[in-house]
Formats: sequence, C-alpha cells, structure tokens
Amino acid sequence: MIGKTVEELKIGETAEFTKTITEHDVYAYAGITGDFNPAHINEVYAEKTFFKGRIAHGMLSAGLISTIIGTQLPGAGAIYLKQELKFTAPVRFGDTITARVEVIDIVKARNRLRLKTVCINQDGDKVIDGEALISPPKAPKA
Repeated sequence: MIGKTVEELKIGETAEFTKTITEHDVYAYAGITGDFNPAHINEVYAEKTFFKGRIAHGMLSAGLISTIIGTQLPGAGAIYLKQELKFTAPVRFGDTITARVEVIDIVKARNRLRLKTVCINQDGDKVIDGEALISPPKAPKA
C-alpha cells in the first residue's frame, strides 16, 4: 500500500495528528537522541530558566509532522526532502499538540509537494510554524 501520488493530491488538502506529550515521551526522546539538555529533564535546573519549568524538545513536537507525512498526507512511500521550522512557543509536559499539514503547492513535473506545517497546543497557541518539501510516492508501474 502506498500513499497518495502527486496526481491524487489537491491544493488545500489537509491532515492532522494529535498527541499529548508526556514525561515518558520526553525521556524516551532524550534516550533515543542523546539530547539530555537539563531544560528537558532536570526540573530544578529548568525552574531557573526563562520557561520556569521543563519543556519538551522542539524536535519531538516537530516529529508529529513527520507522522502525518509518512502515514496520511501523502502517506506511505513519501520522502521528506526539506523542512523549515520556527519554534514559537514551548511545549510543556501534558500539552496536547495537534500537528497539521496543508498542501500549498504541487509540482507534478518534479513530483514535489510543498506543505504548510504547524503544531498547535490545546489552548490554540501555535508552537511550531513551518513549511516542508516532499516527494510523494509514485504510482506503481503496471
């Protein structure tokens, strides 16, 4: 099974994925990546920072965008080529993040999609704003 091909996609098409970020998620991400920045894992340290407490890794939330691209829009077989991100607000333990992608440009001749990518918390605050360049799967040859 493959995701949608460039011929099947339309400008304005969207998809979303929602997840509540837990303490376990943050520790698992730190273990996988080796990013043990105390802003993420040390409450005593983090309380003294600008954010006044631990925050999730920005790339953990950005990974939710990848979930959509690889499973929904365009889906299985999609190849991530580029991602631009702007982190606009912190994600705290217990925040529910909704990642959303929207097709904003289709270049059929090059098999490319440009996607608007955002993540929003449960309060409606945008925590990530960005844009991705994707190569969607190609239709299987008959």
